[in-house]
Amino acid sequence: MSIRTEQMTLNMGPQHPSTHGVFRLILTIEGETIKHAEPVIGYLHRGSEKLAEGLLYTQFIPYTDRLDYLNAMTNNYIYCAGVEELLEWEIPERAEYLRVLVMELNRIASHLVWWGTFMLDIGALSPFLYAFRDRDLILDRLNEISGARMTFNYVRIGGVKWDAPEGWIDRVKETVKEVRENIKEYDTLVTGNEIFQARTIGVGKISQEEAINWGLSGPIARGSGIRFDLRKEEPYSIYDRFDFDIPTFKEGDVYARYKTRIAEMHESLRIIEQACEQIPEGEIIHKKGKRIMMIKPPAGEVYKRCEASKGEIGVYIVSNGKTQPYRVKLRRPSFVNVQILQELLIDESIANLVAIFGSLDVVLGEVDA
Repeated sequence: MSIRTEQMTLNMGPQHPSTHGVFRLILTIEGETIKHAEPVIGYLHRGSEKLAEGLLYTQFIPYTDRLDYLNAMTNNYIYCAGVEELLEWEIPERAEYLRVLVMELNRIASHLVWWGTFMLDIGALSPFLYAFRDRDLILDRLNEISGARMTFNYVRIGGVKWDAPEGWIDRVKETVKEVRENIKEYDTLVTGNEIFQARTIGVGKISQEEAINWGLSGPIARGSGIRFDLRKEEPYSIYDRFDFDIPTFKEGDVYARYKTRIAEMHESLRIIEQACEQIPEGEIIHKKGKRIMMIKPPAGEVYKRCEASKGEIGVYIVSNGKTQPYRVKLRRPSFVNVQILQELLIDESIANLVAIFGSLDVVLGEVDA
């Protein structure tokens, strides 16, 4: 006996809490099966790129914090690095080491928020508490060096805002040891859990071909077997001085994307340890960068990209030789990664929607910049 069903349109959103940003997903479902999905963005659009045209180069830095409020240090860096390339400035070594330290600490903190909220979204409360316990350890270090606990504003054009406080490097070393031991608990608590595996293995598969065609990057692409990380492929800053691996998993499902991020946290800890051992004494900002309001790059254009926690982030800057950029265009990973939902959800059970969407780690503030 067959059951006759009719298609129904269902609005998921617009809402804030479960999607970490204002987002709407229009679903066409037949019974429990998704037949069509349309992601709708723009509810939080702030026009950051256009605002840049009316600001001094230095005044735009705080706007980059808000693109992805979970990975602000990397956003600070890529914009400043783009301006520095226009200026043809050589950045002091100590400043580069401090940048790497705060970017990798921030990468781990971002992955921890993903891990905790992802588990919460699919019905597990305890991991959220573990994640925020460990994130707090990292935020303490970032707070000490930047003066903020979330929308950090530490990287400057030419270097960093100020030097690390006394004893900070030693405290970072201790934090690395503690966080590494704590992350091992995640495998015991979650990774081998048969209920978690039933919710994630074989669900939301993205093939290598699909990842490439949709322009996906970061843990999503590496979870589909694409071994591409800009820290290795196009080393920026001083990443070529560190020994670390690029975790990849070929399965392309939710579980593979989960394992990729867990492994990436361990690799970030390795980079931090090496940076703490290698960091030299010296200046923390280019001598001309101290005249912070007078930055005036020569006419020209540049595109810089780097590896943020959610994938490739890039900035295209056009200078006309004035103290304000003529044009700024941002390549945000979440904006690109969220597009695949319209294909990824087709013929999936609606029960799997939250796990699939959560595995993309999309921050809608970044989408709607």
